[in-house]
Amino acid sequence: MGKRLARIVLAVEYDGRAFCGWQSQPGGGAVQDALEAAIAQLAGHQVRVHAAGRTDAGVHAAQQIVHFDCDVNRPLTAWVRGVNSFLPESVAVLWSREVEPDFHARFSATARHYRYLLLNHPVRPALLSGRVGWHHAPLDLERMQAAAACLIGTHDFSSFRAAECQAHSPVKQLTRFELRAEGRMLICDVSAGGFLHHMVRNLMGALVHIGRGAAPAEWMTELLAARDRRLAPPTFMADGLYFAGVSYPASFGIASEPTFRHHLV
Repeated sequence: MGKRLARIVLAVEYDGRAFCGWQSQPGGGAVQDALEAAIAQLAGHQVRVHAAGRTDAGVHAAQQIVHFDCDVNRPLTAWVRGVNSFLPESVAVLWSREVEPDFHARFSATARHYRYLLLNHPVRPALLSGRVGWHHAPLDLERMQAAAACLIGTHDFSSFRAAECQAHSPVKQLTRFELRAEGRMLICDVSAGGFLHHMVRNLMGALVHIGRGAAPAEWMTELLAARDRRLAPPTFMADGLYFAGVSYPASFGIASEPTFRHHLV
């Protein structure tokens, strides 16, 4: 009789600047590579980690949710402190849970949440370099909020889809796109069941274009209707984008709504 496999869930935060993205690469250098290597040190065997969502190079996570299967018995605290002892400084496990085998970090998710931090200041950031987006000219928050409101609901987001996107359909349902200002920092919170490749950064590019007065808020609706990536502004910088959390059915007992441990976010 084989050993019992336990399914373990971790919440992970990371600074994306040190990695080529979430997804494992043949030459290493991804967040997934670092996390799998650290877990293997504690588990004593190789593991495969599954994440709620992929992030690109330079994109951060405040609460990425992952799961893996393991055939050794370890206290839950070991999957936090023990794994962290083998991780680089730019990655940390926040908490761990054991769940039923029918849970899947990606396929059980009902919503994913992102936050974009945009510094609107004439001078580029130094202390926050790589951790916030930046635009030097004044931005009209109300105009951007009006444009963001056009995005709520189910739409074909082809105008905001990267050419290399592998999603089967460009149709996604956005349930939240809120913008607010805290001093010179614009905070954008976005929620949906799923996202296309570069979708949030492409939307931010359009919002900044509108916010600086280059187009009216209604232009966002025109971009959606056009379904043509060539008509939309360039992809905005990765620096200010954070994978903020994931929603799951209450039956799994995993509370991972967006929470940020640091004053920055």
